[in-house]
Amino acid sequence: MPAQPLPAEITIVVPCYNEAANVAPMVERLDAALTGVAWEVVFVDDDSPDGTAARVRELAAVDPRVRGIRRIGRRGLASAVTEGVLSSSAPYVAVIDGDLQHDETILPAMLAAVRDGGADVAIGSRHAEGGEAGEGFSAARARVSDAGTRLAAMLLPTPVGDPMSGFFLLPRPLFEAIAPRLSARGFKILLDILLSAGRALQVAEVPYRFRPRVAGESKLDATVLLEFLGLLMDKALGGLLPWRFISFAAVGAVGLVVHLAVLFLASRVPGLEFEAAQWTATFAAMTVNFLLNNRITYRDLRLRGPRLVRGLVLFYAVCAIGAVANVGIAGLLVHERLAGWGGAGAAGALLTVVWNYAVSSTLVWRGR
Repeated sequence: MPAQPLPAEITIVVPCYNEAANVAPMVERLDAALTGVAWEVVFVDDDSPDGTAARVRELAAVDPRVRGIRRIGRRGLASAVTEGVLSSSAPYVAVIDGDLQHDETILPAMLAAVRDGGADVAIGSRHAEGGEAGEGFSAARARVSDAGTRLAAMLLPTPVGDPMSGFFLLPRPLFEAIAPRLSARGFKILLDILLSAGRALQVAEVPYRFRPRVAGESKLDATVLLEFLGLLMDKALGGLLPWRFISFAAVGAVGLVVHLAVLFLASRVPGLEFEAAQWTATFAAMTVNFLLNNRITYRDLRLRGPRLVRGLVLFYAVCAIGAVANVGIAGLLVHERLAGWGGAGAAGALLTVVWNYAVSSTLVWRGR
């Protein structure tokens, strides 16, 4: 390690959560792979409880090529990558997972493809000739990845063999130009970049073999898949509606099903009045909506512990006000003969969704 390292030609951004055991091995592997290249690595940690940020600081104290960003009160791979890249001044940036499953030895080839080969983006690809998912992908993850690739191909302006890859490299100025158009949500930041560029990017795919996980655990779950579908919908609609609003409305539809199901079951209870059954169904639907929104719509701002209870109480209050506004607006439209029951009901429901979304985003789930 030089006493005064040269300005970095490339910044490697490593989004991580609970990857403390992988931090030192990652630095060692980058050092071996990037011999002759001036590099730095930025670990962007979403406040991991396993001490990932502390481990990064330990290494940064003895190696100036290592930097760390600890994020408090927000989570998400795409936003972590965005913050890491925007913290760089190097002409090139690469993104690699912190779980050591990506093959860092192909970074020089990826850099050459962009710096010398004219590509806009170099992608570490499992699907290019010579690439392989290997034992790092379970059968379930392979099916999910393949399905996502087929869906993404419908929107991509240029064919890409592995648009679901989390391993890629591009010029930093290009990322900075695209950044204002990114949704910066979910786990598929490469796909977001390709769909937000405003033009067909020249892509070079460099094959590699996906490794088995060494430490930590996979972050793939059902909510990641829903976020991926939300990203595709957001880009298909040209950003006309915010992704969170689409998700909030979809969760509201689930809540309606829950409301009707609970109301039906309550109607079978002997002696139970309709008003009591309606209130029971209403609170059941609001509770389900809150929990789903906390898990999906506001995943990056998820409430836990005492804040979860406080958020639920606020959500009840927000929805109650929205319900009163719904009834009031719908009744006014009918009374003034401006709409029939169906139109008035739809207008009231739309008002409720917009109100609940706007106020929930401001009061219930707010960044710190």
